[in-house]
Amino acid sequence: MELKENSHALSGADGFYNASFQNNSEDEVINEEGLRNNSLRSRNLQNSDAVQSDPEDTHINIESDQHKNKHDSVAEKTFLQGYLERKYDEVCDFCKKYKTSIRYVIYGILIAVYLVIVIAACVLNFQRALALFVLTLLAIFFICWDSLMARHEDKIAEFFSPCERFLKRQWFWLKWVVWIALIAAIICWLIFDTARQGTNQLISFGGLVMYLLLTLIFSKYPTKVAWRPVFWGIGLQFILGLVTLRTKAGFDVFNWLGRQIQIFLEYSDNGAKFVFGEKYTDHFFAFKVLPIVIFFSTVMSMLYHVGFMQWLIKKVGWIMQVTLGTSPVESLVAAGNIFVGQTESPLLVRPYLPYVTKSELHSIMTSGFATIAGSVLGAYISFGVSASHLLTASVMSAPASLAISKLFWPETKIPQITLKSGIKMEKGDSKNLLEAASQGASASIPLVANIAVNLIAFLALLSFVDSALSWLGNMFNYPQLNFEIICAYVFMPFSFMMGVDWEDSFIVGGLLGYKTFFNEFVAYERLSTLIHLREKGGPVYIDGVKQYMTIRSETIATYALCGFANFGSLGLVIGGLTSIAPSKRRDIADSAFRAMIAGTVACFMTACIAGILSVPVVEVPCHILLGDAFSATNLPSNTTKVVGCCQDLFSSTSANNSQEIFLGGNYSLRSLRGCCQILDSPTFNCSWTTPLF
Repeated sequence: MELKENSHALSGADGFYNASFQNNSEDEVINEEGLRNNSLRSRNLQNSDAVQSDPEDTHINIESDQHKNKHDSVAEKTFLQGYLERKYDEVCDFCKKYKTSIRYVIYGILIAVYLVIVIAACVLNFQRALALFVLTLLAIFFICWDSLMARHEDKIAEFFSPCERFLKRQWFWLKWVVWIALIAAIICWLIFDTARQGTNQLISFGGLVMYLLLTLIFSKYPTKVAWRPVFWGIGLQFILGLVTLRTKAGFDVFNWLGRQIQIFLEYSDNGAKFVFGEKYTDHFFAFKVLPIVIFFSTVMSMLYHVGFMQWLIKKVGWIMQVTLGTSPVESLVAAGNIFVGQTESPLLVRPYLPYVTKSELHSIMTSGFATIAGSVLGAYISFGVSASHLLTASVMSAPASLAISKLFWPETKIPQITLKSGIKMEKGDSKNLLEAASQGASASIPLVANIAVNLIAFLALLSFVDSALSWLGNMFNYPQLNFEIICAYVFMPFSFMMGVDWEDSFIVGGLLGYKTFFNEFVAYERLSTLIHLREKGGPVYIDGVKQYMTIRSETIATYALCGFANFGSLGLVIGGLTSIAPSKRRDIADSAFRAMIAGTVACFMTACIAGILSVPVVEVPCHILLGDAFSATNLPSNTTKVVGCCQDLFSSTSANNSQEIFLGGNYSLRSLRGCCQILDSPTFNCSWTTPLF
């Protein structure tokens, strides 16, 4: 009975036993058979499920294989990418470790290639490659000099220190020897040069002494003048003028530079022609002169980006600082004014302006008034003014400005910025050369607009003033009264003391009035008209009025006008410097007018030096000179005068699409053919002419 109960309990546990307990044995047999049937059915169901599940298992296996292959390819790519990254990192580490050596190797290769090119050019034609050869030698010299000074400056200073100590100990009597020798040399120079050249040089020398005395009389502190910068500034002026005006090598070098600048500036014609059309020269000033300002500003910005202008300004400033004894700030600004404008040059030393003394601030403004910017230099050259004289005047006026400023406002305090404290020049914010070029072109927009609107306003104002003065003069039977005549009477003594011929001093006085009360653009435009009248060879006098001046008077006038000293620039300087150094607002306003006068006197002194050193020239109009030069059976020698006249001939010649040539002035076709054989014209197609010889 227990066995049955246990079996029943087991069957109930499996869940196949009926809930009614009191069934007989028959029911038990049926239940056992049902249990067997159920187990058989469950096995069949399991087999059928196994058969039906085979496609799904196959699909799952395929997907898993594809995922595995994809995982393997990603792993291979990751491994390859990691390998490349490791190699790239190794190359970068190698370059960082040996970057100095790699840089030297690259520089060495480039220098070797350049030297091979220079040598090949010299072998082919040394005369043609002479300029490239000289520039290469200068570059090698300055590179070696900078490298030597950077590494061994202290040792060099220590080597020469005994000489410096000796000069300091013996300077008390040595300075008297130097003064006596200098005075004797000046007297001998004046005697022999006057005997050979005439007495005009004596007038220029007297004018130089007169301007120095007047500056000393009206000096801010006459008893505190330091004479070293004064005499060294005049000495540097004289040396530069002597090299460029009296030596053949210096004269040829500056003439060559002037010609190269003229050729270089003529490339702006391509841009002007594209924008304004083939007849852009019909509006000469707007479409010919002003694009030169844009082009030059672009080039200067690119030179600043590569660091060349900073290097050049530092070298020139160092020379003036060592010789004149001026502070680094005013020396750098004076050097910078040779190349940039009076508002741009103070930006070179912008961080130091709040710490400059009143005398230094006066020198900074004086150097701006006494020089012109490189951007407008090209515009004056395009007027027909001598490029070599403009270049010489720009360089000579820099030391003259420091000399006069230290005489007119002597230094009474100790400058805070010295050579020992060091000085760094600010650089542009352009990131590459193309951005620098774009910034330079954009920066010229205010300059071009300022030039254009000032000329429109000043010339209109001048016309009104002339009409008003003529109306007033007509009441006294003198209708020819105008602004130029009044300025001529005011400035005639100053122009005559520069060495201008007495007959021309009246004309030069009028030009000085235009420059002082308006601007130098108006004065140079009038001077260019006088130059063109002389070159045409017309009558000297018409109704008793002289039509043009001598070459000597033109030369002196070119130097005297070469500066920004005018009332228009006075407001520009005050506004520009005040925005840069607001803490110096009061000092700038107090010294600006004196600085303008000092800048004017510096230009007059430069003109006096030019008058002392200029050599009388036999005046032969260009059309006569070229006619005589090409009348022979052989080509003439390639002299400076012939080259200059040929360039004037090219600039005055034009041709239409049918190759019909139109000659300007009094030139002949024979002269044009001859010039085409000795020069390559950038503005005229010489293939349209037949050879002369």
